[in-house]
Amino acid sequence: MMPIHELLSRIRWDPAFGSADFTLGYWDRVQERIVTVPLREATIDPQDHFAFDVVDDEGEVHHVPFHRVRQVFRNGTLIWERPAPP
Repeated sequence: MMPIHELLSRIRWDPAFGSADFTLGYWDRVQERIVTVPLREATIDPQDHFAFDVVDDEGEVHHVPFHRVRQVFRNGTLIWERPAPP
């Protein structure tokens, strides 16, 4: 399986691949479920190799570690999935 950092780099730097609509699905520990967010709404600092920021419906900013990303969708199709922890 490709590491999430490599997939995000491909989305960023490959114009043909990255021009699609991407969605990240991350594990929310409070809600105990996968929460999906459009990649365009996530703030990814290229210098931060550990997490990204996302704002929820109530306007609260969440700092989400990359290891909690469980799924990535491209144009609605699942293209990447991390196995659930035991």
